[in-house]
Amino acid sequence: MAWARLASRCRLRPAAASAVGRGPRASPPAPPPPPQAGPTSPAAPPLRRVLRLPQPHSAAAASSASHARLLGDRWQRLGGARRWLASDASAAPAPAGEAAELVEVPLAQTGEGIAECELLRWFVAEGDQVDEFQPLCEVQSDKATIEITSRFKGKVHQIHFGPGDIVKVGETLLKMIVGDSQIVPPDNIFPSADKSHGVESAVPSNEGNIPTGTLSTPAVRHLAKQYGLNINEIVGTGKDGRVLKEDVLNYAVNKGLCKEQSSSLEENIDQVELLEERKSLSDMPLYEDKKILLRGYQRAMVKSMSLAAKVPHFHYLEEINCDSLVQLKTRFQNENKDNTIKHTFLPFLIKSLSMALSKYPMLNSSFIEETNEVVLKGSHNIGIAMATAHGLVVPNIKKVQSLSILEITKELTRLHEMASHNRLSTADIEGGTITLSNIGAIGGKFGSPLLNLPEVAIIALGRIQKLPRFDDGENVYPSSIINVTVGADHRVVDGAMVARFCNEWKGLVEKPELLLLGMR
Repeated sequence: MAWARLASRCRLRPAAASAVGRGPRASPPAPPPPPQAGPTSPAAPPLRRVLRLPQPHSAAAASSASHARLLGDRWQRLGGARRWLASDASAAPAPAGEAAELVEVPLAQTGEGIAECELLRWFVAEGDQVDEFQPLCEVQSDKATIEITSRFKGKVHQIHFGPGDIVKVGETLLKMIVGDSQIVPPDNIFPSADKSHGVESAVPSNEGNIPTGTLSTPAVRHLAKQYGLNINEIVGTGKDGRVLKEDVLNYAVNKGLCKEQSSSLEENIDQVELLEERKSLSDMPLYEDKKILLRGYQRAMVKSMSLAAKVPHFHYLEEINCDSLVQLKTRFQNENKDNTIKHTFLPFLIKSLSMALSKYPMLNSSFIEETNEVVLKGSHNIGIAMATAHGLVVPNIKKVQSLSILEITKELTRLHEMASHNRLSTADIEGGTITLSNIGAIGGKFGSPLLNLPEVAIIALGRIQKLPRFDDGENVYPSSIINVTVGADHRVVDGAMVARFCNEWKGLVEKPELLLLGMR
């Protein structure tokens, strides 16, 4: 009842303000009263009349406006003014459920410096119902593979890209119908300012209740793109006019872009083989050049190696006796009771490298060319170059100086597993301070690695091989030898520093028991 009395006071306040003036100044004329409803018009609710009051222009009328705003806020909390600001249609009572709205879901910024991503696969199709935070698709940037999730609950209306397409940051991945109703009113067919992630786009035209657009799967759109066809020009024969694969192929045949295959050849394999045998040499397919678009990790390698080629490198070669390391690894493996862990040489080399870096921190640094500054990194985030089916990638093991050899082994196994399935995150790849390239795991004795900027050092490991060596008595004996090549940025470090660092690392590898002295 209190707010009803307040509403009554608000309706009377403008008139009272005009009749009674306070202070030396004359009050300005009161605003005109709201129009009275006719005898045949239905009576409007009191609160709606209050919200339709004209804007006050006097100090006295400002008080009534504050009362009106107070009532309006209270009404919004009660849910009565949800559709009030929706344009002219707001004069009618609000519907029970919120109207559907077509929103755009663009590719958001996936990381610093990322301008585009490759679309790997879709988890949804057109017409699917999607819940909030449900994965929509998977994309790959230069640094990692990322799942794009939905911020809305609704229905997938149209998918704009297919697997293998390059999507720039800000481009629309798909459109969704968001709201309780599955029919989009004509007024609401526009990208919502608060639901489009700030992406500006043209307002799509519409003639009916459902937005226009050719229905087709991403695979069909990709096929049409391969032939250079506009999917909107193809008449679909599927349900609701959906464009099928056969429609694209038939359209391409009509355009003369491809030849129609004979159905008799598809049904009779023997006849196909007979025709193949009768082909002359002139009918054999030509060996044509083929262009391959570099994507994902390969695109990242193009950028990083192009930058590295501008840096003055120098390489330092050393060989390390691994007899003691081979024996230690064999004992560890014999005592291993965990079938999920396989001991290799690499974790020992990583841990000993970290201890050598503690004495020579300059090699665990980065160079800022613009300011001629060197940043000595506090953490030993040692990157491991991995050759995968998707390209070369360099994830790194974080804070090696605080990890045990067993913890390094487990983390290395995890990174190998994630890299082989193309599931490395941005955190796994970013933040490296020095890189190891274990080329010997594939083959080869030596390598001349290029820097992984902004790091100032990189190390290539050859394979461990049995070679003849001489002992102090000049007797020949077999020894397990590994060749290492240290590549360094000659703007930051010199040859003497690299030689001393390499001697320190070599001593720890040849006598692995010394690792115990520096472990925490």
